[in-house]
Amino acid sequence: MALNLSQKQEVVAELADIAAKAHSLVAAEYAGTTVSQMTAMRKTARETGVYLKVVKNTLASRAVAGTEFEVVKDVLTGPLLYAFSLEEPGAAGRLIKDAAKGNDKLKPRLVSVEGKLLPAEHVDVLASLPTREQALSMLARVLAEPASMFARVVKAVADQQGGGEAAPAEAAAEA
Repeated sequence: MALNLSQKQEVVAELADIAAKAHSLVAAEYAGTTVSQMTAMRKTARETGVYLKVVKNTLASRAVAGTEFEVVKDVLTGPLLYAFSLEEPGAAGRLIKDAAKGNDKLKPRLVSVEGKLLPAEHVDVLASLPTREQALSMLARVLAEPASMFARVVKAVADQQGGGEAAPAEAAAEA
């Protein structure tokens, strides 16, 4: 279905707004993907905070102009599916990687993160990035480690000085 000029402008404006907010972009070849596979991918994308869109490359290149994804303009060829990560940088990579496991027709073509154009093989690297919850738990563990190390050292010193639990009890009895 051909789009008229105002429809094309709406698509470009919508995609430009998404590209301005997105953390990463994964473009993949989708030719041969069935409707049910595409529907399942779209459902997963909505649940994981990924904006998934099939759009003409000329419209996509106009939409990414002026954003950090402008580096992909020259390599957009063939029918491509665009996945923009809106909440977590690795979400689009996980989506495409997981969908490609069950669909040999879906092939990642390019990855763009922080204004850099990366080859398709970097989808695995992007997919392996921790989610927000995983990153926060890692941070909490790192922040808690010095306190637990200090507690172990204090306990070891107390045990070494010969008392551990008995020393406070003796001090209380003397008082």
